[in-house]
Amino acid sequence: MAKPPATPPTATPTMLRRVNAGKVLGVLTRARVMTGTGLIEATGLTRATVHAVCNDLISMGWVVELDPGRTSVGRPSRRFEYNNQAGYVLGIDIGAAKTTVLVSDLRGETVAKAGRSAAGVKTPAERTEIVHETVLEALASAEVSNAQVLVAGVGVAAPVDRDGNILVDDEFWRRFDADLAKRLTELHGWPVLLENDANLATLGEHWRGEARNVDDLVVLLAGERFGSGLMDSGRLLHGSRGGAGEMVFLKLIEGVGDTHGIARIAREDGTAAVADPAVVTSLRKLADGGEVTAEQVFSAAADGDEVALGILQDIAARTARVVATLGILFNPELVVLGGAVAEAAAALLPDLEKHLAGYTSTPPRVAVSSLGDAIVSVGAVRHALNYVEQHALDLELGCRPS
Repeated sequence: MAKPPATPPTATPTMLRRVNAGKVLGVLTRARVMTGTGLIEATGLTRATVHAVCNDLISMGWVVELDPGRTSVGRPSRRFEYNNQAGYVLGIDIGAAKTTVLVSDLRGETVAKAGRSAAGVKTPAERTEIVHETVLEALASAEVSNAQVLVAGVGVAAPVDRDGNILVDDEFWRRFDADLAKRLTELHGWPVLLENDANLATLGEHWRGEARNVDDLVVLLAGERFGSGLMDSGRLLHGSRGGAGEMVFLKLIEGVGDTHGIARIAREDGTAAVADPAVVTSLRKLADGGEVTAEQVFSAAADGDEVALGILQDIAARTARVVATLGILFNPELVVLGGAVAEAAAALLPDLEKHLAGYTSTPPRVAVSSLGDAIVSVGAVRHALNYVEQHALDLELGCRPS
């Protein structure tokens, strides 16, 4: 027997108040100063509602009312400004090799940044401690206390559903304390929003990167392994259990065969070339103990080394298959190559685009991210700011306007 359709929740005064506050804050965070009339036009709310909401937000410390200034005729308009120092948010990227923490004000401007290597970490407890220490370093640098932090967005390389729940049987997540979010909240006092790292990279690109004004988007994290974040009509796609954008299907794609990313392939192919005494390459002079880094392969290619150039041509052909598959499945306007390898990956674009044109008649535009290794942490800041705007009436401010 089919289930009856779910009854939509009834709009209560409390719910409407929260929604209206979110609308007003969303406009004010993106504008320096707004008049009451400007807020009415931007939000579609009535004059009485806008002024009532602003009065609430002023009393709570979220908004500052400015001097209306002189006017020659009529009653002067009220002018409002978002108090971007009413609190702070954190953007945390917990990568396999490094943890990065950004401290941001409420306009999304970075106040401080800290990063620590996770090399040598063996247990979940040790990894959690690295995150904790990096947070303490970033807060100290920003001269911000835990009480002033409203929320932290945290990116992890694991599937995360719409409610922030991790697919706990994911291989990467087994390296972490299963109660990481709870543990960080216990240590610092602020709520933690877990999200997939590629999804956060997509938020970051859409907000501050190459994908501003692009609402149909794929961001491909392409360092050690491929991972993708998907945006359709400005909305992140999660799937039923957070698995949308997971790249395990690449094992089934001819000419790809695994989820190994650009940096890993470059490193492994460069090291294999150096190990072959019959191969003549400048990479041998750069190898440390026989192992070549991805950066050395890209550098050698830039200097004209034939072996390194061949490696990059193979990587471009392989990556084009990945991009073409995503393009056919999701039909994005833009695919952005992101992560620590992004800057070097610009060298792949000419060959990649040439291969891509042969796979589909309507290939997506391809760009490399300008956010570098901050792509996930920037997206984590955006994720945290979205939460602040939506839950402002429920948050206790650690800072008040002077």
